[in-house]
Amino acid sequence: MIHRRQTLQYGEKKIPYQLFFVVSEGAKIIIDVLPNGTVHVKAPEGRSLPEIKQAVFKRARWINNHIERIQQQQAHVLPRQYVSGESHYYLGRRYLLKVFDATECAPQVKLLRGQLQVYTNSRDPKAIKALLYGWYRQHAQETFARRLLALLPQVLWLKQTPEWKLRLMKKQWGSCSPEGVLSLNPQLVKAPRECIDYVVLHELCHLQEHNHSKKFYRLLSRMMPEWEHVKARLDGMSELLLVD
Repeated sequence: MIHRRQTLQYGEKKIPYQLFFVVSEGAKIIIDVLPNGTVHVKAPEGRSLPEIKQAVFKRARWINNHIERIQQQQAHVLPRQYVSGESHYYLGRRYLLKVFDATECAPQVKLLRGQLQVYTNSRDPKAIKALLYGWYRQHAQETFARRLLALLPQVLWLKQTPEWKLRLMKKQWGSCSPEGVLSLNPQLVKAPRECIDYVVLHELCHLQEHNHSKKFYRLLSRMMPEWEHVKARLDGMSELLLVD
């Protein structure tokens, strides 16, 4: 995947965007505005720069409105209060938090009807946060195990599932120890599946190439040709996923 930095002129505004050329049988040009306001344009290889710019210009109003809406939302990104009505994420989708008194059941968390429903005996935000974290950790354990099994067949340098564990990290989604043990941040389960796959593949590649050399990135590109776009998407969501 090759990418270039381009600029869209919209009235008096200059809106930067990243152009990615991808191997694709279709002819569609895809425009994404990431949660942090970054604009990505994916175009099939062979499309000319003028026709790509024209496609982006046709969507200029939509792009600008989307960015302005995101900027307004980001202005109100505050530490979580763990009360009903907040937005929380799971596998890339946004869910509303709904807190109930656990009068007829044990304290627990349910994903139901587009809500993350927390049943608790205490309205203390720390208690609600602990219940949610336990739920996320359980689902991270299950989800990451499934994705590892799904991805391993394409990782030809491994004969068996590597040792791995969950580890809460403030600035990393994953890591690989010198002994070959993978650590995955349970917060990653809030991200879309393709972002989870990117982090897992990134760490699996470190079992073959132990640094960020050109060999490492060539290997990663073979495993996930669109990794740069996926990484940028994950980076763009980080503030929303990690806010505490």
